[in-house]
Amino acid sequence: MQRAFGVDVPETVAEMCRPAASAVLVYDAQVGILAHVRDRGALTGRIADVLRAARAAGVPVLYVRHVSLPPSHMGVAALRTAMAWQRRDRADAVTAAFPPDAEHTQITPDLAPADGEPVFDKLGMSALVGTPLEAVLRDRGVTTLVLVGAVLEIGIEPTARHAADLGFLPVVVEDACGVVDEDAARRSLAGLDYSLLSHRCTAAEVVAAFGG
Repeated sequence: MQRAFGVDVPETVAEMCRPAASAVLVYDAQVGILAHVRDRGALTGRIADVLRAARAAGVPVLYVRHVSLPPSHMGVAALRTAMAWQRRDRADAVTAAFPPDAEHTQITPDLAPADGEPVFDKLGMSALVGTPLEAVLRDRGVTTLVLVGAVLEIGIEPTARHAADLGFLPVVVEDACGVVDEDAARRSLAGLDYSLLSHRCTAAEVVAAFGG
């Protein structure tokens, strides 16, 4: 750990993931999303390992989940996005993919929040848009945001980029982030690496940094 201009500057992921400086964000670990990722059982096992270590070390765990507005209340961008994802040619043919109360919208039971851990709903990809996440992290004095969940190449990458732009140290736990398209996921990791603004490690490394 370096010390410069009155602040501690971590040099390694282990130093970034000090319990006092970290929070874990569980991204879209929803029934209907995890159903599409590769090697789901092993993935959820590694996420669970990170959550156990975080909770034991007193590291805050927060969740976000993707929800959909009813089509009658979607705007231009939301309708176009729904058309693209649902492969629809007409805006009046889209449906709400993730209604808040639907079973497939819920956090999967094997990764359920514990002891009042908050779940923030979001409409877009970055977990830091339209949610209280940034305010919670600032208020806790968090500098490192540890990212697990799904899907790496869809929502975790833009969240990592956004977190870096806001002055956090995003750490992508690559083997605890679900993947749908392996080529797209490799491109996402390569892009994050190229920017030099985010960091990545394994679930085992995070567990060790948390003292597990």
